[in-house]
Order: sequence, then C-alpha cells, then structure tokens
Amino acid sequence: MLNILVICTGNSCRSVMGEALFNHLGQGRIKAFSAGSQPIGRINTGALATLKRHDLPTEGYKSQSWEEFEDQPMDIVITVCDNAAGETCPVYLTKAVRAHWGVSDPGHVEGTEDEKIAAFEQTFSTLKLRVEKMLELPLETMPPEQLTAELNAIGQLDS
Repeated sequence: MLNILVICTGNSCRSVMGEALFNHLGQGRIKAFSAGSQPIGRINTGALATLKRHDLPTEGYKSQSWEEFEDQPMDIVITVCDNAAGETCPVYLTKAVRAHWGVSDPGHVEGTEDEKIAAFEQTFSTLKLRVEKMLELPLETMPPEQLTAELNAIGQLDS
C-alpha cells in the first residue's frame, strides 16, 4: 500500500478533496492523507458538500499541519496549490516522490450559490481526472524519476 500526502497551504478544501478521492478510488492500493503548511483548523463546508454530492465520506477529515506526519513515511507527496508548491517541504519528506497539481481554490470564489457550487465541481472534476490517470500507472514499479515526470504531466490535465 502506497502512502500519499496531499498538501495545500490551509488544508481545508482542495487537499481534503484529493485525500477523499485517493482513498475512494485507490482502495486497497493507496492510503491518502492531507495536510497544510499553515492549516486553518477547519474543513471548508463547500468541500464537504461536494464530497457528499459525489457520495464520498464527509467524516474524519481535519485541517492539520504537515508536521503531524513526521513519523509517517510517505511514498508520494502532491501539492495542489501554488503557495504550497513554492514552500520548502519538511526534511522528513525528502525521500518521497513529489509532484505539483495546482488547481484553483473554489473556497475563494465570489458569486451566486450556483457559481460557487460550479467552482467546487470544477475543482473536484479536475482532481478526480488526475487521480484516475495516476491510478492507471504502475506506481509500485516505476523508477522515482519516471514517476515524478508522469505525475507532473498529469498535474497539467484539466477536466
């Protein structure tokens, strides 16, 4: 089983949706977690509503620091926001394969309720596409350099 850490600065929205998708779609193959470099301490209600619309679990998530995983070996670390991509990851994550999958933050969208829902759905759809493409790869046997290149290429895909 591969351990994957999905990182975003606040760990309230995109990283949580990524964690949920990895755990749902990669059952038996992946154990995913999410964390933030500067967690805000709560999960975005729009992210939870999006997970619920897609029949994914909405319980058990928490906005937490990446320091919580200091004793948990990670195989792959994926950043999903530009802020976290530019930050220096803690030294204990240096052995993990790293990739960047920047996606827009639906939590900051202004507008009508329908526009906000559409923004969450777009982010969810993009993350789902990327997770599905990643799970098509022979993750367990790929050399780290090739896996990094493949994962970064997947990070360019949009739904």
